[in-house]
Amino acid sequence: MYVYGKNVAIETLKKKKKINKIILYKNFKDEEVLNLLTRCDAKVRYLEKYEMDKIVNGLHQGIILDVEDYKYATMNELLKIENPLLVILDHLEDPHNLGAIIRTCEAAGVDGIIIPKDRSVEVNATVIKTSAGTVDDVKIVKVTNIVNEINYLKKQGFWIVGTDMNGTNYKEIDYKGKMAIVIGNEGNGISKLVKQNCDFMATIPMNGKTNSLNASVAAGIMIYEAVSQRELG
Repeated sequence: MYVYGKNVAIETLKKKKKINKIILYKNFKDEEVLNLLTRCDAKVRYLEKYEMDKIVNGLHQGIILDVEDYKYATMNELLKIENPLLVILDHLEDPHNLGAIIRTCEAAGVDGIIIPKDRSVEVNATVIKTSAGTVDDVKIVKVTNIVNEINYLKKQGFWIVGTDMNGTNYKEIDYKGKMAIVIGNEGNGISKLVKQNCDFMATIPMNGKTNSLNASVAAGIMIYEAVSQRELG
């Protein structure tokens, strides 16, 4: 899998992940990156910018790394955490949203993210770039069926909070203990079956003309409300 961009390259090199190949712009001059590359024994290939543009569809900033594919965590890993705070993504499709949510989860200290295997964006180069390389610091689990996993989590003592235009003010919900926040699809929101299996539906008040928020923005608001409450005990 190709990852690209200076920030992602720095994070990847610092973590000493296995790198199969390094592709650099022939006039690449970033000293921090070049210094980190001296510790890596992967082969370096120098190319013109237009040649690099053909390899990845994004702002590579003169560096592309060929790394091993992302390794997903397991549900058992999440359940070993005491009173975890999880985020469940109900068929998100935009890699930029997933990357932004991963970055927020890492910054806020969320314990894990759950995504479905089908009809959903997965961890790819764009997600890694948008997450600013934080994807390796957040446990992400890929599951076959979101509804089944929600019901399994409920049997393990979790409370499930969905997000919807019609629900309880998000600030009035108790987020302490084992908790999972569900964020819906960009166009359709949370699916009917998922909504039916949530314990609470949280609403973020809209006071302007806009009646909905970007999925990553809504996730950020919900996550930080939960973290704030949990820190206060």
